[in-house]
Amino acid sequence: MTATPDLGTPRLASPDLLRATFRRHAAGVAVITARGADGPAGFTATSLTSVSAEPPLVSFGIGTGASSWPAIAEAGHVGVHILGEHQGDLAATFARSGADRFGPPTAWRDGPEGVPVLDGVLAWLVCRIVGRVPAGDHRIVLAEVVLGDPSGAGRPLLYHQGRFNGLRD
Repeated sequence: MTATPDLGTPRLASPDLLRATFRRHAAGVAVITARGADGPAGFTATSLTSVSAEPPLVSFGIGTGASSWPAIAEAGHVGVHILGEHQGDLAATFARSGADRFGPPTAWRDGPEGVPVLDGVLAWLVCRIVGRVPAGDHRIVLAEVVLGDPSGAGRPLLYHQGRFNGLRD
Protein backbone atom coordinates (compact mmCIF):
# COMPACT_ATOMS: atom_id res chain seq x y z
CA MET A 1 0.00 0.00 0.00
CA THR A 2 1.26 3.46 -0.89
CA ALA A 3 1.31 6.10 1.80
CA THR A 4 -0.94 9.08 1.12
CA PRO A 5 0.88 12.40 1.45
CA ASP A 6 -0.50 14.92 3.91
CA LEU A 7 -2.65 17.19 1.75
CA GLY A 8 -3.31 19.71 4.49
CA THR A 9 -6.74 21.03 5.26
CA PRO A 10 -8.82 21.77 2.16
CA ARG A 11 -10.44 25.20 1.99
CA LEU A 12 -13.70 26.13 0.34
CA ALA A 13 -13.51 28.05 -2.91
CA SER A 14 -12.99 31.78 -2.41
CA PRO A 15 -11.07 34.67 -3.97
CA ASP A 16 -8.42 34.22 -1.24
CA LEU A 17 -7.99 30.51 -2.07
CA LEU A 18 -7.55 31.32 -5.75
CA ARG A 19 -5.02 34.09 -5.02
CA ALA A 20 -3.04 31.89 -2.60
CA THR A 21 -2.93 29.05 -5.11
CA PHE A 22 -1.81 31.19 -8.03
CA ARG A 23 0.92 32.86 -5.96
CA ARG A 24 2.58 29.45 -6.21
CA HIS A 25 2.30 29.45 -10.03
CA ALA A 26 5.19 31.23 -11.78
CA ALA A 27 3.98 33.26 -14.75
CA GLY A 28 5.62 35.33 -17.44
CA VAL A 29 5.04 39.07 -17.21
CA ALA A 30 3.60 41.15 -20.02
CA VAL A 31 2.32 44.68 -20.39
CA ILE A 32 -0.77 45.23 -22.52
CA THR A 33 -1.24 48.70 -24.04
CA ALA A 34 -3.94 50.44 -26.03
CA ARG A 35 -4.80 53.90 -27.28
CA GLY A 36 -7.76 55.19 -25.27
CA ALA A 37 -9.98 58.23 -25.62
CA ASP A 38 -7.89 59.95 -22.93
CA GLY A 39 -4.51 58.84 -24.29
CA PRO A 40 -2.40 55.72 -23.85
CA ALA A 41 -3.50 53.07 -21.36
CA GLY A 42 -1.86 49.90 -20.17
CA PHE A 43 -1.56 47.30 -17.44
CA THR A 44 0.67 44.46 -16.26
CA ALA A 45 -0.67 41.01 -17.13
CA THR A 46 0.38 37.54 -16.05
CA SER A 47 -2.55 35.93 -17.84
CA LEU A 48 -1.14 36.17 -21.38
CA THR A 49 -1.61 32.94 -23.32
CA SER A 50 -0.83 31.75 -26.82
CA VAL A 51 -4.15 30.42 -28.12
CA SER A 52 -3.60 29.40 -31.74
CA ALA A 53 -0.80 29.36 -34.30
CA GLU A 54 -3.15 29.39 -37.31
CA PRO A 55 -4.43 32.04 -37.18
CA PRO A 56 -1.98 33.49 -34.65
CA LEU A 57 -4.12 34.33 -31.60
CA VAL A 58 -3.35 35.34 -28.02
CA SER A 59 -5.56 35.95 -25.00
CA PHE A 60 -5.32 37.85 -21.74
CA GLY A 61 -7.63 38.69 -18.88
CA ILE A 62 -8.52 42.13 -17.55
CA GLY A 63 -10.81 43.14 -14.70
CA THR A 64 -13.77 45.28 -15.68
CA GLY A 65 -12.96 47.57 -12.74
CA ALA A 66 -9.38 48.17 -13.95
CA SER A 67 -8.46 51.71 -15.00
CA SER A 68 -7.33 50.35 -18.39
CA TRP A 69 -10.57 48.49 -19.09
CA PRO A 70 -12.39 51.41 -20.82
CA ALA A 71 -9.52 51.72 -23.34
CA ILE A 72 -9.33 47.96 -23.91
CA ALA A 73 -13.13 47.75 -24.18
CA GLU A 74 -13.15 50.26 -27.07
CA ALA A 75 -9.79 49.57 -28.75
CA GLY A 76 -9.50 47.84 -32.09
CA HIS A 77 -5.84 46.94 -31.48
CA VAL A 78 -3.58 46.32 -28.48
CA GLY A 79 0.13 46.06 -27.88
CA VAL A 80 1.48 42.97 -26.12
CA HIS A 81 4.93 43.35 -24.56
CA ILE A 82 7.00 40.53 -23.06
CA LEU A 83 9.13 41.99 -20.28
CA GLY A 84 12.73 41.12 -19.49
CA GLU A 85 14.10 40.41 -16.03
CA HIS A 86 15.62 43.92 -16.04
CA GLN A 87 12.11 45.44 -16.20
CA GLY A 88 10.68 44.73 -12.75
CA ASP A 89 10.23 48.46 -12.11
CA LEU A 90 8.31 48.84 -15.38
CA ALA A 91 6.07 45.90 -14.46
CA ALA A 92 5.44 47.45 -11.04
CA THR A 93 4.59 50.82 -12.59
CA PHE A 94 2.00 49.29 -14.93
CA ALA A 95 0.58 47.23 -12.03
CA ARG A 96 0.21 50.19 -9.64
CA SER A 97 -3.16 51.91 -9.46
CA GLY A 98 -2.96 55.64 -10.10
CA ALA A 99 0.60 55.53 -11.49
CA ASP A 100 1.63 57.72 -14.43
CA ARG A 101 2.38 54.65 -16.52
CA PHE A 102 3.52 56.46 -19.66
CA GLY A 103 5.43 59.30 -17.98
CA PRO A 104 9.18 59.23 -17.38
CA PRO A 105 11.05 56.95 -17.00
CA THR A 106 8.79 54.80 -19.25
CA ALA A 107 10.22 54.84 -22.79
CA TRP A 108 7.64 54.27 -25.53
CA ARG A 109 6.49 55.41 -28.95
CA ASP A 110 3.38 55.39 -31.08
CA GLY A 111 3.45 52.13 -33.00
CA PRO A 112 1.41 50.57 -35.78
CA GLU A 113 -2.36 51.12 -35.56
CA GLY A 114 -1.67 53.89 -33.01
CA VAL A 115 -0.79 51.33 -30.32
CA PRO A 116 1.71 52.48 -27.68
CA VAL A 117 4.85 50.32 -28.05
CA LEU A 118 7.25 50.06 -25.11
CA ASP A 119 11.00 50.27 -25.69
CA GLY A 120 13.54 47.72 -24.46
CA VAL A 121 11.19 44.73 -24.14
CA LEU A 122 12.10 41.16 -25.09
CA ALA A 123 9.34 41.01 -27.69
CA TRP A 124 6.27 42.96 -28.73
CA LEU A 125 3.18 42.31 -30.83
CA VAL A 126 0.43 44.47 -32.22
CA CYS A 127 -2.82 42.53 -32.23
CA ARG A 128 -6.33 43.14 -33.55
CA ILE A 129 -8.99 42.43 -30.93
CA VAL A 130 -11.38 39.76 -32.20
CA GLY A 131 -13.39 39.07 -29.04
CA ARG A 132 -14.09 40.04 -25.45
CA VAL A 133 -15.57 37.15 -23.49
CA PRO A 134 -17.30 37.78 -20.12
CA ALA A 135 -15.66 35.76 -17.30
CA GLY A 136 -16.88 36.76 -13.83
CA ASP A 137 -15.52 40.19 -12.93
CA HIS A 138 -13.08 39.99 -15.87
CA ARG A 139 -13.10 39.81 -19.63
CA ILE A 140 -10.96 37.40 -21.60
CA VAL A 141 -9.70 39.31 -24.62
CA LEU A 142 -8.88 37.36 -27.79
CA ALA A 143 -6.56 39.12 -30.21
CA GLU A 144 -5.09 38.19 -33.58
CA VAL A 145 -1.42 39.00 -34.12
CA VAL A 146 -0.88 41.54 -36.90
CA LEU A 147 2.87 42.14 -36.58
CA GLY A 148 5.63 42.23 -34.02
CA ASP A 149 9.30 41.99 -33.13
CA PRO A 150 10.70 39.09 -31.03
CA SER A 151 14.35 40.22 -31.20
CA GLY A 152 14.88 41.90 -27.80
CA ALA A 153 17.84 40.70 -25.75
CA GLY A 154 17.71 39.18 -22.29
CA ARG A 155 15.82 36.73 -20.14
CA PRO A 156 12.13 36.87 -19.19
CA LEU A 157 10.66 38.48 -16.11
CA LEU A 158 8.53 36.13 -13.97
CA TYR A 159 5.91 36.74 -11.30
CA HIS A 160 5.92 34.33 -8.35
CA GLN A 161 4.91 34.54 -4.69
CA GLY A 162 3.81 38.17 -5.14
CA ARG A 163 7.19 39.31 -6.50
CA PHE A 164 8.85 39.91 -9.84
CA ASN A 165 11.81 37.55 -10.36
CA GLY A 166 14.27 36.40 -13.00
CA LEU A 167 14.99 32.83 -14.06
CA ARG A 168 17.57 30.86 -12.13
CA ASP A 169 19.83 28.35 -13.80
